[in-house]
Amino acid sequence: MLLRAALLLGAALASVAAADDRPPNVVVIFIDDMGYADIGPFGAECPTPNLDRMAAEGRLLTDFHAATAVCSASRAALLTGCYPDRVGVQGAYGPHSRVGLNPDEVTIAELCRQRGYATACFGKWHLGDAPQFLPTRQGFDTWFGLPYSNDMWPLHPDLVKLPPDAAERKSRYPKLPLYRDEQIVDPEVTAEDQAQLTTQYTEHAVEFIDQHADQPFFLYLPHSMVHVPIFVSDKFKGKSGAGLFGDVVMEVDWSVGQVLDALEANGIDDNTLVVFTSDNGPWLSYGDHAGSAGPFREGKGTMFEGGYREPFIARWPGKIPAGTTSDELATTMDLLPTIAGLIGAEVPTDRKIDGQDIWPLLSGDADAGFTHSPFYCYWLGELHAVRDNRWKLHFPHKYRTLSGRPGGTGGVPVGYDQATIGLALFDLKSDPGETTNVAAQHPDIVERLQAMADEARADLGDRLTGAKGDGARPVGRVERQRQTQR
Repeated sequence: MLLRAALLLGAALASVAAADDRPPNVVVIFIDDMGYADIGPFGAECPTPNLDRMAAEGRLLTDFHAATAVCSASRAALLTGCYPDRVGVQGAYGPHSRVGLNPDEVTIAELCRQRGYATACFGKWHLGDAPQFLPTRQGFDTWFGLPYSNDMWPLHPDLVKLPPDAAERKSRYPKLPLYRDEQIVDPEVTAEDQAQLTTQYTEHAVEFIDQHADQPFFLYLPHSMVHVPIFVSDKFKGKSGAGLFGDVVMEVDWSVGQVLDALEANGIDDNTLVVFTSDNGPWLSYGDHAGSAGPFREGKGTMFEGGYREPFIARWPGKIPAGTTSDELATTMDLLPTIAGLIGAEVPTDRKIDGQDIWPLLSGDADAGFTHSPFYCYWLGELHAVRDNRWKLHFPHKYRTLSGRPGGTGGVPVGYDQATIGLALFDLKSDPGETTNVAAQHPDIVERLQAMADEARADLGDRLTGAKGDGARPVGRVERQRQTQR
């Protein structure tokens, strides 16, 4: 311990001396399936002291959205700055997927690497498990984590209830592997192993910070939690007073604290942008093993606000005004151009990037006149809604809902109902819960948003209307992978 402290002190002194001469470090902490109201700064009752600290020292965005409401597609948008449909990524990829994020796309990690950054990913990837799709082929120097969601294993609830003779269907989810770079280091992750994932990811993150304190780095920390099945280490079991889910959130909060402490210990706290958000809203069918969307309608798997409006905190001491809040619309797609601007990288000009540089919004520049409109709400290739500031127009589509019923208990989900919404206009300023259709009262706004939607359909297509679009790029593809554990 004394040796590590001495090394950190030396690194801290060197880092302080060099801080003015180098671009900022960037840390993106990306949670899985976290609802808008799952942490203290956004209304949760379970203790999250480190996120409370991050909020007090940073800036909250209360109208921040993932690009869509499901895992793989959302992660593609974050890393490429594009609508998922722009880069051909839809849904959630399972084991042995024949598709993945096209290596021709440019990721945040690749932009950072071009600027001499060390890059690392510790956690869930979920953008294809074939070798050419792995993080080490997408700009990351190193990776430790799961290739896809932690429920894609033989104990998935949909597989456990299958009869013994359904072997072919059960093979859909083989044993869950844990990777280091491109090698499987644990071919069969167990429940006991899952309870250590948050700790392991965090330890790798802290070690990476310690080792790279003297050079700029990009650290991507996509936690497997709070996605079901949820697990927690012994150090947080029963500690939250809010059940197992609260314990898991507490451990994620601890992880955030460890990262912040490591930055401070290395003397690079005031030269590091830290962002905290999530990929989509809560998986409501899991009830007490899922989070809360707060005042918003529905959850993961829908393009109502509860499905993709996320908690967001950005912290950079001395650069981002402490203890402040903005209700301007922003999205995960905005992180790539924002980070590019901060580190002096050029956003690709040979392709369309949908995100915008939101640094004026994060830095509290009241005169920036920032606006992010329109915002297209795609679900599996279907344009479900379009957003223009306070207004959101839904187009007729089917969606899943619990119809007011509670979710499941103990990690066993209940089934969804299928419902349909017609053409519906909501004023999110006065009606954030999307309860009252005001289309009849505002035909001019409906017409304006429909024109915006037509532009999206011409660009990205729309399965609901049969529009093809000419602006989408191809997803990465491989020959069929072997259906055995690699």
